[in-house]
Amino acid sequence: MKDNILDQKWSAGSLLGFAFPTMVMMIFMGLYTIVDTIFVARFVNTDALSAINMVCPMINVTVGLGTMIATGGNAIISREMGAGEYQAAKEDFSLLILTGAVVGFLILLMGIIWKDEIIYGLGASDLLFPYCESYLMTLLLFIPANVLQTLFSNLFVTAGKPGLGFGLSFLAGVANIVLDYVFISMLGLGIRGAALGTGFGYLIPTAAGLVYFSRGKGTLSFTRPRLKWAVIRESCFNGSSEMIGQLASAVTTFLFNKTMMNLLGEDGVAAITIMIYSQFLLNTLYIGYSMGIAPVIGFNYGNRNGVRQKRIFSISMKFIAAASLLVFSISMFGGPCILELFAEDTSRVYEIADNGFRIFSFSFLFCGLNIFISASFTALSNGKVSAVLSFLRTFVLLAGHILLLPRILGINGVWLAVPLAEAMMSVVSMGCLACYRKGKAVLL
Repeated sequence: MKDNILDQKWSAGSLLGFAFPTMVMMIFMGLYTIVDTIFVARFVNTDALSAINMVCPMINVTVGLGTMIATGGNAIISREMGAGEYQAAKEDFSLLILTGAVVGFLILLMGIIWKDEIIYGLGASDLLFPYCESYLMTLLLFIPANVLQTLFSNLFVTAGKPGLGFGLSFLAGVANIVLDYVFISMLGLGIRGAALGTGFGYLIPTAAGLVYFSRGKGTLSFTRPRLKWAVIRESCFNGSSEMIGQLASAVTTFLFNKTMMNLLGEDGVAAITIMIYSQFLLNTLYIGYSMGIAPVIGFNYGNRNGVRQKRIFSISMKFIAAASLLVFSISMFGGPCILELFAEDTSRVYEIADNGFRIFSFSFLFCGLNIFISASFTALSNGKVSAVLSFLRTFVLLAGHILLLPRILGINGVWLAVPLAEAMMSVVSMGCLACYRKGKAVLL
């Protein structure tokens, strides 16, 4: 197909323009994710806020599975499109969407069966259990839609429609904000209302994706899938770094919760909840850019265009450096404003979070580079390196620092864990990229 939007000479402006809708989409996803915690903190209480973070690991696993299938499959589909194999791309696309739907329903079923074991296993106290139960059991009903919207959000870009993904995410975000106000503030549904608002937000891009890809138009659409276990295995393996990243988020969130509960009780858990959600919001700029250009990297890998690939990486590294300085500045100087969204500046929760935010902010100087390099290896169909990087970054460095530093430095050790882990990981990431460029110079 000569009109494929991925097949063009990329300038800094055109590449950023292509990635921009996905970047904004991710920022809005971050915003409407964080809205739940703001409404809960303001209209319910900080114990309910702590409960959201307690069950967050369960949601991390769900998002991780969806992202694994989406990013791993994205590399396959864009590679096939780059090689001109459009029918195979449609068949594999349809197979992966079906796989995502099955995964979502299995998670729903297991969550209902083992509800109590999951909540207490995540470390909830008796005080937090009722809040955790209300939030998790409501959100589980929308888990299949969550998996599918994750798939569609990635694959709209591959289909050459990043603007559509942005528009749907914007609409979902607005709906979530409005419904949060209605359910929590007006109807008094508390934390269950927050879960309902989030769940209905999932349904919007899911329904739109099903309708759009059923029309049979464009470079990607639904067709009769062929059951190819090799495609599913490769998708899961190639996207395993993203799964490891989300699974690691689940583990590190659990460790953060446990550590803060031991040090400062429920208020400590509420403070680290604010920090984690703020981090997710600020990281969406890096995540959105990496997702946005992944199909471009995969396409040029498929058609072996080394000149364009080098240009893409040169532009990307400059953008990541500038974005890192921007996000660090926002975090360092705008931290108090962010914290006031969640808690009164006279509260103990605010005091705990404020003391740590300035230390925590230094992580944003390094994490963008780590996110981009890991995502690039996935787009290059090198899931092994990407998975190793994600595993080292989170399970080894971050989890290790969370377990070790608080024993030595107390609460300051909690805040230092992320910056130190990201700084150390940035050295490893650059080393892996340098080694790859020497061995695969034609592509980078």
